[in-house]
Amino acid sequence: MVFSSIVFLLYFLPAFLFCYYVAGKKLKNIVILLFSIFFYSWGAPKFIFVLLGTTLIDFYLVRWMWKLQHPTQRKTLLSVSVCINIGLLFYFKYSNFFVSNLNYLLPVLGIPVIQWTKLILPIGISFYTFETLTYVVDVYRRVHKPLDNFWDYQLYIILFPKLIAGPIIRYHEISDQISDRTANETIDLKLLGLYRFIIGLSKKVLIANIVGEQADKIFALPIHQIDFASAWVGILSYSFQIYFDFSGYSDMAIGIGKMIGFKFPENFDNPYTSQSITEFWRRWHISLGNWMKNYLYIPLGGNKVNSKSRLYFNLWVVFLASGFWHGASWGFIIWGAYHGLFLVLERAFLLNWYQKISSIIKVIFTFLIVVNGWVFFRLGSVTLSLQYLSKMYFGSWNSSFEFLDHRVLWMLILSLVFSFFYLLPIGKSIQRLIYHSIALNFSKHLLFTLSSLILFILCIASITGFSFNPFIYFRF
Repeated sequence: MVFSSIVFLLYFLPAFLFCYYVAGKKLKNIVILLFSIFFYSWGAPKFIFVLLGTTLIDFYLVRWMWKLQHPTQRKTLLSVSVCINIGLLFYFKYSNFFVSNLNYLLPVLGIPVIQWTKLILPIGISFYTFETLTYVVDVYRRVHKPLDNFWDYQLYIILFPKLIAGPIIRYHEISDQISDRTANETIDLKLLGLYRFIIGLSKKVLIANIVGEQADKIFALPIHQIDFASAWVGILSYSFQIYFDFSGYSDMAIGIGKMIGFKFPENFDNPYTSQSITEFWRRWHISLGNWMKNYLYIPLGGNKVNSKSRLYFNLWVVFLASGFWHGASWGFIIWGAYHGLFLVLERAFLLNWYQKISSIIKVIFTFLIVVNGWVFFRLGSVTLSLQYLSKMYFGSWNSSFEFLDHRVLWMLILSLVFSFFYLLPIGKSIQRLIYHSIALNFSKHLLFTLSSLILFILCIASITGFSFNPFIYFRF
């Protein structure tokens, strides 16, 4: 069940909010938990028991670990928990990749290939696995004590707004909110959550779906049929699709959270306005970047190392892991290595060079680096990606743009405007009003309500009349 589906918008979400608001204070968490289990079961009924079972095991393992004082015993239980979670992630997400690559090599060695049935990937497994790991590791580090109530832990993991595609939330960030959300359950915050949800829905349905369908059409063409113009239209369409799709989902998750008293961390901060790749990764998928920093980069030594070579190694490892986290293909690994390369180059000399050029040139240059990287991310195949990049820079101009209808053209223009709107002072003011307000006066509420109603009607009309409605990050 995706947030942009009719089932969710007209049935699930209204039913959930009604039950939540009429329930007594002691029953609210039970309502969330039951609806979250139903939400996940709708899309992955075979895997709900895997999710519930692993959370049960982790809950008691972590409580046991907390009570122990001997370092070796604590590390042993930590290792068991990490191995269970990483093992499940590896089995479901990466075993197909490793078996298929191994089967390329085995015939060369005269060994029969491995007979293997491809596994279906449980939706959201990368996200809830990382949240489970944060809980386990933070308790081990004594950042916080383990929960006494299993159902509170279950709620933290399976909370449906952020279950499928994040944001990835560390337990201590919402621990107090699980037990008491009274301070956040104001009328203003509930309405602001509704506005935020509809903004995210509009980004997803009215922008990402339209440019995404155009991207799919171009990427589905044989490579010899793609020329210079269509190659750029294709990759720009995909660049805007993945941004508005994923940031739209994050907006919807944060909005639903606000409507029920949760304050989730932001996951995007105008990433295409970045002036370096280093800055881009502080603005794109912020919760994943923070996870990688706290649980991989810093344990490796971070930037507090004795040599630049070790610093560069740490950066490479983190971004190779980030690429591999996104998916089991060489394209994702190359994409991670590509970003790691530019982070290393920026630490080595590019950041000094950037100081000599204007801000707008830095934004354009960074955006082009990101767009080139999306080719590997989208195509998966290294060979196809290199061929596509050659079309972008050395392809012939054979196009009359007949493939580009007016609706897609306008959405590409709107995508450009909304992606770089934050560079203008008025853009900053509007975003602060929409995303960071905690209360509005009556006239602003009236304006936001009317605007949200219009956008919601447009979204429903688009969903019912437009069959293209995927969520990119569901497959991660």
